[in-house]
Amino acid sequence: MPVFAPVLPVGISFYTFQAVSYLVDVYRKTVPYERSMVGFGMYISMFPQLIAGPIVTYSSMRAQIGRRKVTFRAIEDGLREFTIGLGFKVLLANRVGGLWTEVQTIGYESISTPLAWLGLLAFSLQIYFDFCGYSLMAKGLGTMMGFKLPNNFNHPYMSLSMTEFWRRWHITLGSWFREYVYIPLGGNRRGALLTFRNLLAVWLLTGFWHGASWNFIIWGLLLFLIMSIERLGLLRVLERRRVIGHLYMMLTIPLTWLVFAVTDVRQILLYFQRLFPFLMKQSLFYFSGDYLKYGKLYAVSIAAGLLFMTDFPYRIYNRHKYSLVTAVVLLAVFWACVYCIRIGMDDPFLYFRF
Repeated sequence: MPVFAPVLPVGISFYTFQAVSYLVDVYRKTVPYERSMVGFGMYISMFPQLIAGPIVTYSSMRAQIGRRKVTFRAIEDGLREFTIGLGFKVLLANRVGGLWTEVQTIGYESISTPLAWLGLLAFSLQIYFDFCGYSLMAKGLGTMMGFKLPNNFNHPYMSLSMTEFWRRWHITLGSWFREYVYIPLGGNRRGALLTFRNLLAVWLLTGFWHGASWNFIIWGLLLFLIMSIERLGLLRVLERRRVIGHLYMMLTIPLTWLVFAVTDVRQILLYFQRLFPFLMKQSLFYFSGDYLKYGKLYAVSIAAGLLFMTDFPYRIYNRHKYSLVTAVVLLAVFWACVYCIRIGMDDPFLYFRF
């Protein structure tokens, strides 16, 4: 019996949110409606960030649509940002993501506990550099065309709590939910109980936005639970004890990404058994030295990912942004990416599915 399975356009959730923000802002009379169909079309279908963000609101882009300037300095800055984003995607995300692919190919029931943790670390780095890379490429293209697109990431893996993490990760999505869901529901102005209700609504919608699958709903509920516990007092402890905060996030980030990455709930439970062997109900067979094999193969990529997720390389880059050495390095990064794409390292962006 044939099943109707409609094919949705790539990135539909992103430009749907932009259209909603336009309608709401015009309805609220926050901004006047766009009189030009060309101007409105430019806002809705701006190709650099059309497929995977960053999500922009009409109020933030309205002035730029009719009054933008393209300069040689903007083109140069845009090319630099685009190249960094391309390097993040091709040289880091694609490479370190190979380890997560290896873990999936082997099967969760056949990996050791160290490899299970390595696999989650690999996915955590992959999704960050994949999405951050796209956002930087989009921002760079926008800069070249005279548009100033917002930052979408602010070194989220350096956060001390999940509350802080989601202020730094996919910043424009968080801003959208705060502006068009959380605040209209009352925000935190109507007492603790309604505040938690509003947070629950936001995180359920965030999970559903990422996909109509139970793992995304569970992921949203898990984030709501974690941030509710932080709001009840844990957050103050984490902010005062930075070492504890970083250790807490080293555990929490990969575990939440596990629920996000694996769509089959039964497979999530199986992976948890691998992460925590004392949860195993029966003896499972695996190659005990698998983590050494794959650790050696991906050691350089993981080390590079751990370095570039911090703000240290950015401080060095900003200090020497316009030097000849930086230009040579970026040129080498660009052609290395071209070579990698040519030989087949051209994996699609992860967020194309949302």
